[in-house]
Amino acid sequence: MKKSSIACLASLALAACLAGGCGDGDRTITVGASSTPHAEILNAVKDELAADGWTLNVVVYGDYVLPNLALENGELDANYFQHTPYLDNFNLEKGTHLVSAAKIHYEPFGVYGKNVTREEFGAVKTGRTIFVPGDGTNCTRALLLLQEEGYVKLRDGVKASDALTDKDVLDPNGNEIVLVAAEQVPAQLRNSDDGTLAVVNGNFALASGLNVRDALATERADGDAAQLYANIVAVRSGTEHSEKTQALVRALQSKTVSDFIERTYGGAVLPVFTP
Repeated sequence: MKKSSIACLASLALAACLAGGCGDGDRTITVGASSTPHAEILNAVKDELAADGWTLNVVVYGDYVLPNLALENGELDANYFQHTPYLDNFNLEKGTHLVSAAKIHYEPFGVYGKNVTREEFGAVKTGRTIFVPGDGTNCTRALLLLQEEGYVKLRDGVKASDALTDKDVLDPNGNEIVLVAAEQVPAQLRNSDDGTLAVVNGNFALASGLNVRDALATERADGDAAQLYANIVAVRSGTEHSEKTQALVRALQSKTVSDFIERTYGGAVLPVFTP
């Protein structure tokens, strides 16, 4: 075989190895994550991965955009902070090529109030300011939960897989729906007037000190949202079956993680896998 052909084959093999994460001596898995609960769950399996010869490097992000961009450009091997509808919408808007490698947990959305009792929440369903996460998929979950609780009426036929906005609210029932960035919802509630409500993502509720046991309403654990909005390990397309990805997924779908979630989060986080 000619030297040029050998060199070409070697280059192709190297490229395939790098893309697939095969045994090239790199035993570090770098994962981007939200601080709570994702980074905490990842840190719970560092020892387990180390026992298999892997070093886990967790990079914490405070938003939902940068960890996907960092994964796309190769700064990360995976990220763990989002659900599939958000990822699909991100790919569509940003032209990225990211896919789900596994479902790990579910964070039920909760409705929280500023000095609102459960009795008041059930009795007075009009005239309130309600803060809602503004991005399409999280907005959908929030609006569906508010409709279920009788606070708004949405257009007919909406589904959990739709990307809704406040324009899909046919009747706010005298309430003011205010869309803000998901990570800002708890702060907006904290700084609001008495009687205000907010629909909060599970991870941001945890990070801000809100307790799911104090939520005035939550998504049903047996509803469509539990599977549709399960938080995933995301990777670049083509690396789903790499050695790194499979090692990470095994660790995150282990009994170590299910036990950690159960004793740590008091129902605010629920595993969606069977170890």
